[in-house]
Amino acid sequence: MPDRFRQREADGLIYMTADTIAARHAFTTRAGGVSEGGFASLNLGFGRGDPDANVLENYRRLGAAIGVDVGRAGYTRQVHGARVRVIGPSDAASPLDPVPECDGLVTVTPGIPIFCFTADCVPALLYDGVRGSAAAVHCGWRGSVADIIGEAVRTMLALGSRACDISAALGPAIGADNFETGGDVPGAMRAWLGGEAEAFIRPGPAPGKYLVDLRGALARRLEQLGLQSGRIAVSDECTVKEHEKYWSHRYTSRHGLERGSQCAVIALD
Repeated sequence: MPDRFRQREADGLIYMTADTIAARHAFTTRAGGVSEGGFASLNLGFGRGDPDANVLENYRRLGAAIGVDVGRAGYTRQVHGARVRVIGPSDAASPLDPVPECDGLVTVTPGIPIFCFTADCVPALLYDGVRGSAAAVHCGWRGSVADIIGEAVRTMLALGSRACDISAALGPAIGADNFETGGDVPGAMRAWLGGEAEAFIRPGPAPGKYLVDLRGALARRLEQLGLQSGRIAVSDECTVKEHEKYWSHRYTSRHGLERGSQCAVIALD
């Protein structure tokens, strides 16, 4: 599938958008923030050693760049599960407020941006301009094989969307050439996608190792759920390979470096 993402810049903050998503949205990079040292410069993750004041300023800059209120938004504490919550006006929070455990958010409320955070996992944004609904989903491999993307789509359908009206964007994440796993991941993918999983698994560089295309598998699952292939954008950028542009857990842990987080965010107008 072709990469249908575009790079944008606003006051030094660099982010990506997808042609398939008509709503206000962004997939952030490392560029455009105030964090220093190993967190330079647009780190959106708290609790990693970066001063909170820097992270909050990074949020402020992101909000200004794309025109959303980061102080009244949907945030989560991600746990690599498959729970999806619906966010309404009473759930709006600031980045430092206590937030619920889940890995996906859905909203039908205009003006409340919803976030997911990654540093190799797949950030997924879903949008239905007919019903007026959106989702932000953190898709690690565990959440993916537990069908979190299916849960997000089903939640949107329960709120009045039709699958044929939903568009999707799967953002920058670890690419197949760098997502080396043991046999547990391919096994779980086969249980999730059945025989169609084989197209996204290939032998790795050593016996018992495999290389997995998680974004490709998620795109195929969206098609199984009824989304039209032409409405699904899949980034071709690998966060490990492009670790200077994006945060990568696998790269930084391998080299003993500090690591921040990037986000995907979407807001209904």
